[in-house]
Amino acid sequence: MKIAIHHREGSFSSHWIDYCQRNGIDFKLVNAYDNDIVSQLADCNIFMWHHHQSIYKDQLLANHLLLSMQGMGLITYPNLNTSWHFDDKLAQHYLLNSIGAPIVPTYIFFNKQDAIEWAEQTTFPKVFKLKNGSSSANVMLVKNSKQAQRLISKAFNKGIPTFRYKDRIKERYRLYKIGKVSLRNLLGLVRRALFRVCPGEYFKFHDKECGYVYFQDFMSSKNFDIRVLVIGNKAIAKKRINRPNDFRASGGNNLIFDKEQIDEKFVQAAFLANKSLKMQSVAFDFLYGEHDEPLISEISYCCGYESNKDAPGYWTSDMQWHKCSNINICDWIIEEVIAEYKAKESAKVIAD
Repeated sequence: MKIAIHHREGSFSSHWIDYCQRNGIDFKLVNAYDNDIVSQLADCNIFMWHHHQSIYKDQLLANHLLLSMQGMGLITYPNLNTSWHFDDKLAQHYLLNSIGAPIVPTYIFFNKQDAIEWAEQTTFPKVFKLKNGSSSANVMLVKNSKQAQRLISKAFNKGIPTFRYKDRIKERYRLYKIGKVSLRNLLGLVRRALFRVCPGEYFKFHDKECGYVYFQDFMSSKNFDIRVLVIGNKAIAKKRINRPNDFRASGGNNLIFDKEQIDEKFVQAAFLANKSLKMQSVAFDFLYGEHDEPLISEISYCCGYESNKDAPGYWTSDMQWHKCSNINICDWIIEEVIAEYKAKESAKVIAD
């Protein structure tokens, strides 16, 4: 068995490399963007790439390359089933609907007039989202029909920017006040805004979203959401408290891992949904519905390593709790991928 790892500083790859070194597993580092990447992977059985939503070239290449490598017979992480819908809330909506998963009521329109007519008749507030964005970026509360119609007109005309310095500075200032970023970091963003510095490759090439609108019902009964991360037969969960004077929790950095504050029906719902999704790893963002039922607002194939280290333990799919002080989701991922490879090889032996 030989594992190919696309290495990027700050990604899961450093942890995968460490795992291979600790366990004497044969591996090599590759660059997914090399012209000869296919031949580089010819002597490998597994290809692992923690591709990221904010890296534009990752979004251009990842799914195409991963599917091609699966066609060559490699086990990949993520596989296409796990990541084809990554950072695309439109795709996630249809996927979750197809398996009958419990989701927040969602309204998607690809025609301006249909959207306007809906906005004139529906109730408010509603939550407006662009199909991409993480940590609550590109998410806003729409309080009335006029505001909704302005967004609809913009979406079907000039488009809606995926990056707004005003919003980013506001969020960076909040993080500075709670000690999550330095003053230098905050002032650097302000300086770039004043001098109109391009915010980065992703936003340079992916400037605006247009041609659709995406709304969800506003679930107002609680001041938090629940994120459940499922990897194989294990799940960890955390309560994410809303930002002060804000309806959004994602990216707020106010996390509670206390098992007693996690309603286990969210964990059960996550295991049940992934039984149909068959994703190697998946983070579910849940909200309480009108009758305190768990509703999925969106999903992601992965989430931050650092933000999950403080979990005091995990559930297995039989809903047994296992206390554990050294949660390492990157180890869990590579162990699942290796197990997938071994199961595949065992099936070959049986077939022969």
